[in-house]
Amino acid sequence: MIDVGITKMSTKGQIVIPNDLRAEFNIGEKLLVIKNKDQLIIKKASKLNKNLEEDLEFARRTEAAWKRYENGKFESLSKDDFLKELEKC
Repeated sequence: MIDVGITKMSTKGQIVIPNDLRAEFNIGEKLLVIKNKDQLIIKKASKLNKNLEEDLEFARRTEAAWKRYENGKFESLSKDDFLKELEKC
């Protein structure tokens, strides 16, 4: 069954999850928010498995690297230097 609620965003970018939709969430609980075009998906972070957490971290780092590249903030490395940098991670 799908439950639906209506809410709005504040000037600070905050949204309130309608009371009847948050019964299984605790105060202070970490939530994962995924944006897919015009959708936001909210999941309990505690329900994530280790692989998904690693995948999300990789996606964040890749996105940050692309933004640096697009802004011209990158450097070329030799193969050996690149591999040394990878070993630091």
